[in-house]
Amino acid sequence: LTLTFTLERGWLTVAFALMVPGLAYVADKRPLPLLRLLCVILVALVMARIVWEPRIVGDDVGRTPILNWLLWGYGVPALAFWLGARILRRRADDFASRSVESAAITFTALTFMLQIRHFMNDGDIYRPSASLAELGLQVSTALAMTIGLERVRLRTNSIVHEVAALIIGILALFGALISTGIQFNPVFTNEPVGRPFFNVLLLGYAIPAILMAILARMFRETRPALAYVIAAVAAIILALVYLTLEVRRIFHGPMIGGFSTSDAEQYTYSAVWLVFGVALLLAGIALKSQPARFASAAVVLLTVGKVFLYDLAGVQGDHMVVVVAAV
Repeated sequence: LTLTFTLERGWLTVAFALMVPGLAYVADKRPLPLLRLLCVILVALVMARIVWEPRIVGDDVGRTPILNWLLWGYGVPALAFWLGARILRRRADDFASRSVESAAITFTALTFMLQIRHFMNDGDIYRPSASLAELGLQVSTALAMTIGLERVRLRTNSIVHEVAALIIGILALFGALISTGIQFNPVFTNEPVGRPFFNVLLLGYAIPAILMAILARMFRETRPALAYVIAAVAAIILALVYLTLEVRRIFHGPMIGGFSTSDAEQYTYSAVWLVFGVALLLAGIALKSQPARFASAAVVLLTVGKVFLYDLAGVQGDHMVVVVAAV
């Protein structure tokens, strides 16, 4: 009540969150069940507060990247909930500790997500539009969180960490393959991608592909084979999309929308895909990964089929002999 009478808006939200590790500490020293329940109630109050106003302080959130009210309104509660959950778990893995742990993961994800949204939209988190760069950062952050939660899960064996890793990983998978792969694909949107190599394609496809490959490697030891195969295939698809769009950027400049191509561009696609297939084969042998070897065969067969069915469709005579010999 004192905090409610004294503080307002964002400061009250932060204060309620900071009460959680304090109550958890007292509950650890004096194990009264009511104290653990109060931690859950405080978490519910903080959650209700951000649902009512996600910006915490309304229009006063600030325009400074990172160092704004989103950091205090979400980052501080996230740290408080992580600490509170760790203290509560000392005595029991019960509803209270799992609730606070779930809130810690939620607020951590919201901190990163809203900070990216704030940074990419000049402080306006309600802006109705988005971009490939923003979606790529969101997907990469979600994949990094999934990797981190997988590592924590192996140490804590917590059902909360296990479920959170699955949920965030699935969201990242759909975001990578549907949002960046189709909805915000610059071939469809004609959004300028920037410089030849250091451009938004790195954020949208290359970095997520690397993180997805790391996750697949981790899933190989920690999850069922199906999860490992899905992550590995997704990483390969993202990498292939990145290489394809990068080739298109070289031939078409920053605006790569549309589907018009030249013969030289088509030959370059085939060459890059073939090199990628060979690289996958070598990686599969080195890592003893059967999905990587199968993917290598699929990419090589796709490339060979493209060469004979499309690239050579209009080639005759000596030119065809030279191309076939090269293949």
